[in-house]
Amino acid sequence: MGLLAIIRKQKMKDQEVRVLLLGLDSAGKTTIINNLMGKDPMKVSPTMGFQINTLPWKGYSLNIWDIGGQSSLRSFWGNYFDRLDVVVWVVDAVSTLKLEELYLELREKVIKQDQLQGTCFVVLVNKIDLVSENDRDAVASEIKKALLLEHELSATRYTIRAVLGYTGEGLPGAMDWIVENCGNLL
Repeated sequence: MGLLAIIRKQKMKDQEVRVLLLGLDSAGKTTIINNLMGKDPMKVSPTMGFQINTLPWKGYSLNIWDIGGQSSLRSFWGNYFDRLDVVVWVVDAVSTLKLEELYLELREKVIKQDQLQGTCFVVLVNKIDLVSENDRDAVASEIKKALLLEHELSATRYTIRAVLGYTGEGLPGAMDWIVENCGNLL
C-alpha cells in the first residue's frame, strides 16, 4: 500500500464516530436505527445480541452498534465500550414506571465505567407521540431529573432529545449534535 493510500485511509478513519446504542428492552433502539438507515421502522423484532450499522452523516461515518436491552444481555454491554465516542441511551417516554431501573442501569453499567471517561452521551426520549402535547415537557423534565446526568457529566458532553423513532422526528437534530460535539473530539 502506497503512502497516499495510507494517508487517505487515515483521513477516512478520522471521520469515523463509534456509537453504542443502549437502553432497556422495548425502548425503540432498532426502530430508530431502521429509520435512520432508510429501512422500514415498523418491521422490528427484539434484538438478540447486537447489530452493526454504518450511517453516513454530514461527512462522518457513524458506526452504530445496536445492543439488545433485555436484562439477560445487559451484563455484556461492557464488552462494547472499547474505543467508543458516543453512547446513545434510548428511553421509552411512556415507561416512567421504569425510571429507577433506567437510572440504575445507566449509572452502574454505563456512566461509572472507566472505559467511558470522555465519552459523549445522548439520551433519546423515544415514543414522544404517546405522551399528550401538554405533558411532553413534564415527561422530559421527569426523565432528566431521574437520570441526574448533570451530576455525572459535563454539560458539553451530553444532550437529551425528544424523538419519534418510527417517523424520524427529532433524529436529525440528535445526529447533528453527535457529529458537532463528538466528531471534533476524534
